[in-house]
Amino acid sequence: MNNFSYCNPVNVVFGKGSISKLAELTASHERILMLYGGGSIKKNGVYDQIKAALKGKNLVEFAGIEPNPQLETCLKAVKLAKKEKIALLLAVGGGSVLDAVKFISAAIKYEGADPWEIMTSHGSVVKSAMPFGTVLTLPATGSEMNFFSVISRKDTDEKLAFGTRVVYPQFSILDPEVTYSIPKKYLRNGLVDAFVHVMEQYATYDVDTPLQDRQAEAIVKTVVEISGKVLSGKADYNT
Repeated sequence: MNNFSYCNPVNVVFGKGSISKLAELTASHERILMLYGGGSIKKNGVYDQIKAALKGKNLVEFAGIEPNPQLETCLKAVKLAKKEKIALLLAVGGGSVLDAVKFISAAIKYEGADPWEIMTSHGSVVKSAMPFGTVLTLPATGSEMNFFSVISRKDTDEKLAFGTRVVYPQFSILDPEVTYSIPKKYLRNGLVDAFVHVMEQYATYDVDTPLQDRQAEAIVKTVVEISGKVLSGKADYNT
């Protein structure tokens, strides 16, 4: 059995109506940059809930973070955050948006010549990062509770990962009702993503970890058991 140190400082806020707690969670920050993807949050009500919760705050927006987030897009957000003197980032979306914001939070504070060094060093050069929180709209990868990120770069055809404890989210809001409007295609992708992420760890390392193995088995069995209900198209809060 190996020695280990475990710490997960993310404040997970779970349940219906939890987006309304944003005012409390961001009380010490007045200038906030909200980052999101293609605009689905304006169709499912999440955008309006966030705007209502943060009424009175200086809220700046950055839209257009793509699946498999690109360096060029992230650097545009970094430039905007610096220009607007932002104090807190708010990632609203799924794993891609969260990955982008982790990089952006580190790049804003990075003092080196090239922010891509964050990726090529796998995070070892990162000493500090701008604080950020998340509002999750697509459950799949667990990005809302970890410090890992994957960013792509078109001009060099690279896709690299980095991880460092300074890019843990300060808080993550998970409201199951947000998932009701997700298209079946993306729900299916999320189920597969969750299954595969767990199985990667379960099947890759041949070590004597019976407790973790039983936890992994419980997760993948649950994903299989609930998949029919999730894809049925019926809103079921308990699923």
